[in-house]
Amino acid sequence: MSATIAVSPRFRPPLDPGFLPASLWNRAYRAAVEQSGQGQSLAIALERSDHSVSVFRARVFPHAGEWAAANEVYVERLVKFLLWQRGGCKVTIAGDPRVAAFVRQVYAPEGRRAFDFHFMGERVYGVPMLIEATSLEKAPQERETAAALGRNLEGCRIGFDLGGSDRKYAALIDGEVVHSEEVVWDPYFKADPQYHFDEINDTLKRAASHLPRVDAIGGSAAGVYVNNEVRVASLFRGVPQELFNSRVRRLFYELQAAWNGVPFEVVNDGEVTALAGSMALNDNAVLGVSMGTSQAGGYVTPQGSITNWLNELAFVPIDYRADAPVDEWSGDGGVGAQYFSQQAVARLAPAAGLDFPRDMPLAERLAETQKLMARGDGRARGIYESIGTYFGYAIAHYADFYELRHLLVLGRVLSGEGGGVIVETAHKVLREEFPELAESILLHVPSEKEKRHGQAVAAASLPRITREAGG
Repeated sequence: MSATIAVSPRFRPPLDPGFLPASLWNRAYRAAVEQSGQGQSLAIALERSDHSVSVFRARVFPHAGEWAAANEVYVERLVKFLLWQRGGCKVTIAGDPRVAAFVRQVYAPEGRRAFDFHFMGERVYGVPMLIEATSLEKAPQERETAAALGRNLEGCRIGFDLGGSDRKYAALIDGEVVHSEEVVWDPYFKADPQYHFDEINDTLKRAASHLPRVDAIGGSAAGVYVNNEVRVASLFRGVPQELFNSRVRRLFYELQAAWNGVPFEVVNDGEVTALAGSMALNDNAVLGVSMGTSQAGGYVTPQGSITNWLNELAFVPIDYRADAPVDEWSGDGGVGAQYFSQQAVARLAPAAGLDFPRDMPLAERLAETQKLMARGDGRARGIYESIGTYFGYAIAHYADFYELRHLLVLGRVLSGEGGGVIVETAHKVLREEFPELAESILLHVPSEKEKRHGQAVAAASLPRITREAGG
């Protein structure tokens, strides 16, 4: 993006050689700042609606002259990553008012990042987004919060996961799954909130029929959930906004009331994936990454808690080239959804020489690619090697923002022989480019049983049963 920062990857995706890894570009930028002897400190503070604050500290060039362009790339992409990783409706740039002015111009109602401005402020946190400037000395202090959710296995519990094509549930007694099932549904374009209430409630009733009583209910679903409220979720995309606000936003509170007020917790499915991995590994500092319809993420801290961060890795940038593939929803280029999902498979297919019909659904294109891979087709292998190369560099990028010991990788794109190629290729990139990370971060691909039961157990373990609620 800037001629002043030179990057030469050792590995290039065979079907996408122009890929410019964010991890390498940022490292080259930071090295250039230090070598210049002109570096200055910058703090980026992100405040959420509960007044918790994340602070990220960096070194940048003075924002003037020949280095201003490099600063703009680094800081704009950094703010983008932090917003979708940690969330925030108020961003304070401390250390250089010129940098703050640039960020305010970009993240504005009519700016280049108008989507992020409106999404973070109005849709997620319910207030207008603010970009403010201050001195380094007056930078906000970090006030992180982490939810002590999960790992509660006593009693009779229901765990559920709401997907776009099916909803899974499990009935547990003292941590043991006594029954589990998948139920097909099609929620995406249903406009009536009552449909969603009835279908989810049906799931709970099915699970409850296998239990002597219900002490607690825990669930997961794709989307953004804040204090059990639905803020943004693709499951409810068909519901008109007015009905969403009046009925869907507090849908899980309505369900809790229908179940006699038992402890009831719902979080993003990525968080439950990471929690399930942490419970299975009996260790913490776990990042879960799911490559499916889109890209999902979740994180368990080194202390074993779930954060109130968003961890929406589908929107974080991992490719810094100027003409990177553009995400159709956000309008931004180089973000995770285009590299770690069935969208990535479809995008790379033409370069591999696979000519799928234009009206073929993305899920079917993935399935056909998996069949070709199983038959040893080199064209399909090139797709998986390209995704694996992306992923190796992305892991190094994630490690700049997360404290990691374990990386849990799952999702439909990982199914079959191609998943092994992705993981093997990512390992190779890490070993050659980032040997210190290859030694300190362990990659895990859960078994089918772990994915089915582990997710349900982790979801069911979210609520804590009080003495009164537990009887």
